[in-house]
Amino acid sequence: MEYKDYYKILGVSKSATKEEIRKAYRKLAVKYHPDKNPDDKAAEDKFKEISEANEVLGDPEKRKLYDQLGANWKQYQQTGYDPNTRGRSHSEQRRGGRKYSYNSHGDASDIFGSSGFSDFFESFFGGSSHGFDNSRGFNGFNTNSSRPGSDLSGDIHISLQEAYTGTERIVDLGDQKIKVKIKPGAYDGLRLRVKGKGEKGIGGQAGNLFLNIKILPNPDYNRQGDDLYINVSIDLFTALLGGKQEISTLTGKVNINIPEGTQNDKQLRLKGKGMPKYGKNGNGDLYVKLQVKLPEKLNDHQRSLLKELKDSFNKAYA
Repeated sequence: MEYKDYYKILGVSKSATKEEIRKAYRKLAVKYHPDKNPDDKAAEDKFKEISEANEVLGDPEKRKLYDQLGANWKQYQQTGYDPNTRGRSHSEQRRGGRKYSYNSHGDASDIFGSSGFSDFFESFFGGSSHGFDNSRGFNGFNTNSSRPGSDLSGDIHISLQEAYTGTERIVDLGDQKIKVKIKPGAYDGLRLRVKGKGEKGIGGQAGNLFLNIKILPNPDYNRQGDDLYINVSIDLFTALLGGKQEISTLTGKVNINIPEGTQNDKQLRLKGKGMPKYGKNGNGDLYVKLQVKLPEKLNDHQRSLLKELKDSFNKAYA
């Protein structure tokens, strides 16, 4: 009979917590599950092996017994210890003044056949006829009925323009492709649920698919909630005299009115030109910060005109 190192099989340390064991098992179970590896005998054997390891290490009583006996199990058998002499529902074994107790229901061969478990497992836990809590199954679910599938999750990256107008993506799940629609106003961190498109269950309902929306950075716009912020450059004379300025929005170009005597960093509000409110009516606002751009070079005539303008202002405010 071969000794099975269940910790090594699951890839965890002997000090691993129950949660660490559960996570390790689920990761391996997803990889080697028969539904994902049809007609693959090696994957099927691996799935049985990790399930066996989880059955022992995931049960505090069985794990305690396994840790106590371990590779020295033959010595315990030679001294008369027989873990296979169990009752149907609850039994106790004593050795050296220590008591081991466990629950037993059903026949493990109903799942994997009479040779589904290693000899080592059967020696301690009666894998073929006794000692395996078949009411729990390998995942802690009732194998007499069904086991729901696990949820899956992933990220979808979209542009700000796509978030404004709404968009759709084709998600490849391996065995099928599904179309996911994203409504206008989607925001960074939005979580979409696609019901029943997660991991398939065993005779039960499939899990759900959760998609996390990630909005790609935009070089022009800064988004804060449903509002958008943009910087727009205007020339000195438009700032001084006022006028119209063409700017770009996510719905196209529009003209805005620049008041006479506009100061640098003045902010204008365009109501309803921001992002759609996700799942609601209406839009946020667009805030335009005006940046006055000064001429970098002047010719003599321009310099002379500006001096005259300066002198006229000095006289007016003297």
